[in-house]
Amino acid sequence: MNKIVEVALPDMDEEMGLIVPPEPGAAFNEVEDTIYRRRSIRYYKKKQVPEYLVRRIIEAGRFAPSAGNAQPWKFIVVQDASVIDEMTADIVEESKKIKKLLDYTQPGKSGRSGLVRWLQKKMPNNMHPIPFGAVTLIADGKLGAWHGAPTVILLAADMRAPGRPPLDIGIAGQNIVLTANSLGLGTCWMSFITLIAKKKKWLKKLSIQYPYELITSIAVGYSHGTPDGHVERETQAIDWLAEDGSFKVVY
Repeated sequence: MNKIVEVALPDMDEEMGLIVPPEPGAAFNEVEDTIYRRRSIRYYKKKQVPEYLVRRIIEAGRFAPSAGNAQPWKFIVVQDASVIDEMTADIVEESKKIKKLLDYTQPGKSGRSGLVRWLQKKMPNNMHPIPFGAVTLIADGKLGAWHGAPTVILLAADMRAPGRPPLDIGIAGQNIVLTANSLGLGTCWMSFITLIAKKKKWLKKLSIQYPYELITSIAVGYSHGTPDGHVERETQAIDWLAEDGSFKVVY
């Protein structure tokens, strides 16, 4: 029978809110520092991101790993403010429709609570209160689809690829986000593009054709003001099957 060993919590770094590596005198390297200091930026300067920097961060995305090395990604850069505004307006309209049907914050209204419960059962991953709450904020004009960022990178996946192409897109996107952060750019993951991803108007305007599907988007720009502080992270238990056959729980 496996032995269970409880591993004590290491000290927490006061500035970063991180679990410090347990080795005496250990320090975070540049990659770790970039990961831990990254913030989701929600206020941007109007200054446009130069093309060479956009190409540089996309190149980092292009070098992401993917199932079978299929590299199923397609990147679409939008810097035309009128197009960003038009996409935002259409997302707002779709958000209003969703809020009208599924405002789970008012379950007492006739039909809504039952419909929400049914959708939660059928689409549990799409009914999480955090993104659904954000859709409500967009519908009410309290949240922008890309927070006023001057550059939007849309990420599409070749759905014929092996494995799970949207997962590969997420890995590529994280390469983009971390590289942007290391170069002094702010970013924010925004998946509201999926609300209009299948509309013929945008498929045509953005040149999205089979086998590609829009998966997500990233707002990119220069941060306006000081970014928000660290979001508190839950300390997750890690189940660890050690070399000696023991089982331990590490925090």
